Amino acid sequence: MRPRMTRYGYHASHEQYPPSELLRHVVNAEAAGFSGVMCADHLAPWLKENGHSGFAWSWLGAALQATKAMTFGCVNAPGDRYHPVIIAQAAATLAEMYADRFWFAVGSGESLNEHVTGAKWPPKPERNQRLKECVDVMRALWAGETVTHRGMVTVEEAKLWSLPAKPPRLVGAAVSEPTAEWLGGWADALITTGRPKDAMRKMIDAFHRGGGEGKPILVQHGLSWAKDDATARRQAHEQWRFSALGGEVIWLLRTPQDFAMAAKHVTEDDVANGLRVSADLARHAAWINDYAELGVDEVYCFNVGKNQAEYIEAFGREVLPQLKVGR
Repeated sequence: MRPRMTRYGYHASHEQYPPSELLRHVVNAEAAGFSGVMCADHLAPWLKENGHSGFAWSWLGAALQATKAMTFGCVNAPGDRYHPVIIAQAAATLAEMYADRFWFAVGSGESLNEHVTGAKWPPKPERNQRLKECVDVMRALWAGETVTHRGMVTVEEAKLWSLPAKPPRLVGAAVSEPTAEWLGGWADALITTGRPKDAMRKMIDAFHRGGGEGKPILVQHGLSWAKDDATARRQAHEQWRFSALGGEVIWLLRTPQDFAMAAKHVTEDDVANGLRVSADLARHAAWINDYAELGVDEVYCFNVGKNQAEYIEAFGREVLPQLKVGR
C-alpha cells in the first residue's frame, strides 16, 4: 500500500489584505513551494484591525490564472447571502476552466456575513438542515438536472448550462466533533481548524464514525510567526484575539465592533493558548508535522500577522523542507 501523502498549502486571508496584494502573496507562495491555497468567502472582517474583505469569487479566477499548478479552495455558506443555484454556477464555472485545481467547501455560516440580508439567523440545527438542502440542490445541478426544490430554500426549474467534466470536490467544514460526524456521511472530505494532536485525532475519529473513513482530511493551521516572540505574540493578539472567545459566540456576533467588544478582555496569553505562536521556525515545523502523523492530507498554514512576505520566504526556505510528506 502506498503511504498517505500530506500536502502543505497557504491560507489566503481576504479579511486582511486588498485583493491585489493577496494575489501577489499567492504567486510568491507557489514560488516558495506551497502546493495549494485556501480562502474564506467573507463580506466583513472579524476586526477593524483586519481591515479588508474582497469578493473571493472574483479573486479566485484571477488567482488560478496567475499561478501554474496550485489548487485553490474556498469556504462558503450557501442558503442565505447566496442562493445555492448561484453559488453552484460559480463553482461549476471555475471547475470547468481549471478542472482538478479547484475545490469548494461549505459550512453553516456566520452571522457576521449573513445578517445583511435581514433574514432571521437560525439556530445551528436549522442552519445544518438548510446547508444539506443546498448541497443536494448543487449536486443535482452539477449532474445536469433541472431542479425544483421547496424547503428551507426554494428553487424553481433551475438548470446549469456550462458544466465541468466532473463536479468540484465538495468539502464539509466543521469545528466541532458533532458537526464532523454529521457531515461524514455526505461530504467528499473534511476541513477543520488546527488543534493539538489528541483533539485533532478526536475530530478525525468523529468524521470517520459518520461515514468519512477513507475520505481526505484538510486542516487550516493557524499560527503566528515573526522574527521575535514578542512580535509574534503582539500580532496574534492584534489580529486574532477573537479566536479565544470559544463556544457559539463567534457564529452569532454581527459586526466587527461586536467582535471587538466581546474580545475586549482577551489577553496575549489567551490567544497564544489556542494559536501556535513562536519565532522558532523549527518549532513551527514540529507542530505542523503532527498532522502528517495523523494522516491529514492537506494542511493550509495561516500566519495571522501582516508580515506575509517575510513569512512566505522564511517558511519556504526553512519550514517546508522539514515537513513530512508521508507516513
